[in-house]
Amino acid sequence: MRILFISSSRIGDAVISCGILEQLRRQHPAARFTIACGSPSEGVFSRFPQLEKLIVFDKQRFDLHWLTLWRQIVPHIWDLVVDVRGSGISLLLAAKRRKIMKGGRRPGRRYAQLGAAMGYEPAPLPVAWTSAADEAKAARLLGDGPVIALGPTANWDGKIWPPERFVALFHALAARLPGARAAIFGGPGADEARRAAPVLAALPDAINLVGRLTLPEAAACLRRGTIYIGNDSGLMHLAAAAGAPTLGLFGRSKASEYAPAGARVGIAVAPGPEGEAAMEDLTLERVVSAAYQLLGVDA
Repeated sequence: MRILFISSSRIGDAVISCGILEQLRRQHPAARFTIACGSPSEGVFSRFPQLEKLIVFDKQRFDLHWLTLWRQIVPHIWDLVVDVRGSGISLLLAAKRRKIMKGGRRPGRRYAQLGAAMGYEPAPLPVAWTSAADEAKAARLLGDGPVIALGPTANWDGKIWPPERFVALFHALAARLPGARAAIFGGPGADEARRAAPVLAALPDAINLVGRLTLPEAAACLRRGTIYIGNDSGLMHLAAAAGAPTLGLFGRSKASEYAPAGARVGIAVAPGPEGEAAMEDLTLERVVSAAYQLLGVDA
């Protein structure tokens, strides 16, 4: 059986789609999967256990990336095509069955929307796949003892909680977790480094993982953390999928749609209209309280 899975370029959306991909894998343990995604999310799928081929494509002018992808997948007859991007490209393929997720924003959690579209009830939670080498590297980097993982970056400044509050948050939690170290996570590139720099400067003993990990390595490190607290970002979704207790911080994005989905998750939301509240209005006290609750620690 051959299954084609077309996913997102954005890391967060790609991670959210992994729950239905894992469900398909469990339903069809002998199937061979081809996964198509944008280059930012390549690492989300690179450790998928039944991966036959990973097709990475980037946006081109005049939507020519769809033509580039189509040329690579049209020669095959697919038993099942799942398109979570809602592109409709599967209509131009030889496929026995198709599942095309409609685009656009709708009420409700995104992972639940995808699960419902596939007929899964309840919707499967996202997962993160890693290798033994990824886990070994995480063990070397983080060592033993409690680790407070912080994600002070995001894809735009409006979604970022003030860096000095991340620093104060670490000190508040470390006072309740003797021997805890901070681990600072962020993606590659100058913008991510700039956004993480104030937190790293204020926490010189922190483990600096900004731009230094592949996505599977990041998932393995996040899995070892005592707790992860971060802005709404792909890393937040990866942490929840990896099984880390994950607290997502929201203001300029909608928690009703993109709150982290996992076994142990929570949110802290700035006061104001959903998706329009200023992150500066999210108080340290509210985040500390939510973190204590997630950890099962008395305030």
